[in-house]
Amino acid sequence: MPALPSPEPQSQRRRQVDRSAATQAALIAAGRRLFAEEGFASVGTEAIVAAAGVSRGALYHQFVDKSALFAAVVEAVEADVAARIAAEVAAVGSTDPIEALRLAARAWLRICVEPEVHRIVLLDGPSVLGWAEWRELCARHVFGLVRDVLAWGIDAGRIRRQPVGPLAHVLMGASDEAALYIARANDAETARAEMANVFELLIEGLTR
Repeated sequence: MPALPSPEPQSQRRRQVDRSAATQAALIAAGRRLFAEEGFASVGTEAIVAAAGVSRGALYHQFVDKSALFAAVVEAVEADVAARIAAEVAAVGSTDPIEALRLAARAWLRICVEPEVHRIVLLDGPSVLGWAEWRELCARHVFGLVRDVLAWGIDAGRIRRQPVGPLAHVLMGASDEAALYIARANDAETARAEMANVFELLIEGLTR
């Protein structure tokens, strides 16, 4: 009977994978906090590794450079925003895609002023990553969520039939501008109410 392979190499590999995942998570968490507080340009790698409790070599083992870490941070923030919006829409249990779109817009207008969303995703994201990479990351999460709701509305006959992609880009562009308008306003609550009314009109204009 052939000898059974030792479980030690596999166990050791698993520990290495777990350590690597823990290091990566620590770096992303540290990056999220620092990038949100100070902005990408003001945060050095020394501050990131100190906040994460890892070595400089560990940073470069996980990410090619600071920009690569930033891209991972943007995606993490986007994924969280998409999950939060989807959860709020699902909690209401609406079967109407137009109402779901309204709920998603209201949730976004509330979330967009949070520092890590405003500074990391909206301000630094396009300039650090370039528009194409930034939009590609967004397309995996919030943009994808908007596109799916629009497709649902078209399939259900609640939105005029048209190509989904261009419509999603227009709404996402409007939502980004709305977020910047609110964030820069002296009275954020008034600005949010104004933009909520604008989105009501935009969404109403999509219906059949």
